[in-house]
Amino acid sequence: MYADKIKAYFDDLKGREITVVGIGVSHLPLIKLLAMRGAVVTACDKRESIDEAAELLALGVRLVLGEQYLDDLSGEIIFKTPGMRFDHPSLTAAVEKGSVLTSEMEVFFELCPCKIIAVTGSDGKTTTTTLISEMLKAQGYTVHLGGNIGKPLLPEIEQIKPDDIAVVELSSFQLHTMKKSPDIAVVTNLSPNHLDMHKDMEEYVDAKRNILRYQTEADLLVLNLDNEITRSFAEEAKAGIRWFSARTVPEYGIWYTEQKVVENIDGDTRVLMEREQIRLPGDHNVENYMAAIAAVRSLVSDQAIISVAGNFGGVKHRIEFVREVGGVRFYNDSIASSPTRMLASVRAFGKKVILLAGGYDKKIPFDEMGEVLPQYVKALYLSGHTAEKIKAAVESGSHYNAEELPICISENYAEAVKLAYQNAAPGDAVILSPACASFDAFKNFEVRGEYFINCVKELSEKCKE
Repeated sequence: MYADKIKAYFDDLKGREITVVGIGVSHLPLIKLLAMRGAVVTACDKRESIDEAAELLALGVRLVLGEQYLDDLSGEIIFKTPGMRFDHPSLTAAVEKGSVLTSEMEVFFELCPCKIIAVTGSDGKTTTTTLISEMLKAQGYTVHLGGNIGKPLLPEIEQIKPDDIAVVELSSFQLHTMKKSPDIAVVTNLSPNHLDMHKDMEEYVDAKRNILRYQTEADLLVLNLDNEITRSFAEEAKAGIRWFSARTVPEYGIWYTEQKVVENIDGDTRVLMEREQIRLPGDHNVENYMAAIAAVRSLVSDQAIISVAGNFGGVKHRIEFVREVGGVRFYNDSIASSPTRMLASVRAFGKKVILLAGGYDKKIPFDEMGEVLPQYVKALYLSGHTAEKIKAAVESGSHYNAEELPICISENYAEAVKLAYQNAAPGDAVILSPACASFDAFKNFEVRGEYFINCVKELSEKCKE
C-alpha cells in the first residue's frame, strides 16, 4: 500500500516542471532525487555560484543563480527553502499563477509509511530529537533521523519500512505551512525567537501549533508543564498528553525532584534514574531527557533509557568541550542562538564563567540577559552586530557592577578568544554561547562553532606572555 503510494507520487513527477528554491544542505539531495525521477527541475539560489553546479547541470537541472534568482519564479510545483516566508511576494505571485507551493518535509509527512515522532520548541530541539533517536536505536528500532537537524528524509522514503520510526526536528519555518501532524509531537519550550522572520510572537507561536493542530485522539502530545505557552497548548489538544516538569509534579508524565527523574506513565509513581546517571551537564539537559523519555516511554525499556543517559556525550556545538590550555577550559556552545538557550548554558556550570556572545540581530530583547548574567558570568566578551545592544542591556540591569563584570567589545571572535584567555585564571571556563544567530559573519552556527574551535586550537600558554 505505502510502496504503491510512493511509486505513484514519483511517477506523477515525470516530465513536470518543478522549481526548488534554495540549494543548501537540505535541498541538494532533493534536487538530485527529482531530476533522477524524470522531473524538469529548476534550482534557484541567491549565491552567484555553487560548488555543485557541474553535478546538477549533468543531471539536466536548470540553475538560476544570483540576486535576481526569484525573478519570474514559476513551475507546476515549487519546493520552498525552510528559511523563506511562505508569503514572500515572489512565491505569492507564482501561486496566483497556478503553482503549487510545498516543501520537502510536507511531502515526507504525506508519504512516510512509518510512525513519525517530531520535536519543536525554542530551545533543546536538537538534543531532544537526538536523544529520542538514540533511545529508540538502543531498543533495536531502525530509526530515520532528519528534518531541521540537517538531513532531508524524502530522498530516503523508499528505504523506510512500516515498522521503522522517523524522528524529525521541526523549526517554526518548516511548521508554518504544514497540514499534517506527527503521531508523537514534542514541544520542548517556547520563548521569543526568530522575530526577524516572523511578524510577531503570535505568528511564531501559531506556527509551532501546527505540530499538534492535526493530531487525533490516537496520537500523543508531550508538553513542558513549566512553560506558560506550551502549557496553553493543552487546551486545543486532541491527542493524549504527557507532561514533563522540573518544578512541579504532573498528574501524568515525567518530573525531576531531589536529583531524581520520576515518572507516572502507567498509574504507578517510580524513580526512573538518578541525576548522576545522566552524563550531560546542566538542568536544561535534564529537561531534554524528560521530554525524550515522555515521547518514547511506551516504546523503550528502562535499560535503553539509562544506557543512553550514561553514554550520550552530547551533540556537537552544544556545550562541547574543546580543550584545556593552561588550566583554562574552553567550551563551544555555538548552537545557542537565543538568550534563553545561552542562559541555560551558563547556568549549567555551577560557577561563574567567562562568556563570549553576540552576533546577528534576530530582534529578540536582551532584557533578561541584563538581569541574569551578573549572577553567572565573571567577564563578558562581545562581538558582532548585537554587541552594543547586549552591552547596554547588561549595564542597565539592576544587578550590574562594572568591577565584578567587566565587558569588552572585540572586533571578532578570534580577538575575543585571545583576550578571554589572557585574562582567565586556571580553573576558569570560557564558553562561546552567542545568544544570537550567526548570519552577520558566518553561514550558520556550525561554521561559527568550527571557527571558534580553530581559534582555541591556535592558543598556547605563550599567549599569556
